[in-house]
Amino acid sequence: MTAQSYETFLTWLYVPGDRPEVVAKALDSGADVVLIDLEDAVAPARKAYALDATVELLADKHPVPVHVRVNALNTPLAVSEIGRLTPLPGLGALRLPKVHGPADLDRVADWSVEVPPLYALLESALGLERAYEIARHPGVRGIALGEADLRAELGVANEEGLAWPRGRAVVAARAAALPPPPQSVYPDVRDTAGLAHSCARGRALGFFGRMAIHPRQLRVIEAAFLPTAAEVGAAREVVGAAATEAGALALPDGRFVDAAIVSDARRVLALAARRER
Repeated sequence: MTAQSYETFLTWLYVPGDRPEVVAKALDSGADVVLIDLEDAVAPARKAYALDATVELLADKHPVPVHVRVNALNTPLAVSEIGRLTPLPGLGALRLPKVHGPADLDRVADWSVEVPPLYALLESALGLERAYEIARHPGVRGIALGEADLRAELGVANEEGLAWPRGRAVVAARAAALPPPPQSVYPDVRDTAGLAHSCARGRALGFFGRMAIHPRQLRVIEAAFLPTAAEVGAAREVVGAAATEAGALALPDGRFVDAAIVSDARRVLALAARRER
C-alpha cells in the first residue's frame, strides 16, 4: 500500500497492457491509480507481449500507484503473470478478476514471491454471495464489482437489476473494514453528462470513486465524488461545534449531531482539501 489514504483514491484508470505508450500517458493523466489490464483489454495473441511490457515498466517505482489486472485465476496465464509480477518494485497491487471465494485468493500466495495487496473483482453470482468472506480475507485491500460479466450471468438488462448487487458490495466492504468500493466503469466515454449522473447515483449508494477507461472521464468522476461547497460548509460547522463540546451536541439550528456525524464531517473536510492541491 502507498502512504496515500484511500480517501483520496477517486480515479482508477484502466489501460491495456499491450500499449506501453498509452500506459506512459496514463501515468501523467492525473489518475490516482493506473490499472494495467492484462485480461479483457488484450487480445490472446498479444498476452505474452503485454506481460513482458508490464514487467519492464514495473522494474522501477512510479509516483502514481500502478495496479495490474491479471487473467482469470483458473488459467495458466495467471500463474505466470503473478509469478513474474510480484517481485517487482513498481507493482502496487494485483487486481484479481472473477474471484468466487477465499480459496481463489489463497492460490495467489502459492504463486507469489511476496504477496502484494489484493483487490478482488466480484463478477459472478457465487462471488457476490461470498462477498463478505472475500472482503475479510487477510490479503484483500479492496473489492469491486465487475458489472459487465455480472450483468451477463444474472441476465440483468437495466440499472434496477444491479441495485442489490451494488448494495451488497458496499455493505460487504464496510463490514470487513475495507474502503468503500469504487464504481465499475462507465462504457460510453463521450457521454460525460451520463457519467456524472451515474456517479451521483453511485455516491448515493455508498460507492467512493470510479474506474475509468479514458482520461476524459477522470475530472467528471472527481467532481462527482468531491464534496460540494454546501457540504463543506456544513462539515465546518459540525467540526467547529465539536471542538468546544464533548459527546452529542446541538448546532445553532437545533440539529443534534453525535460522534459518527463529527467523524464524517472531518472526512468531508479532508476530501475538500484535495481541491487545493
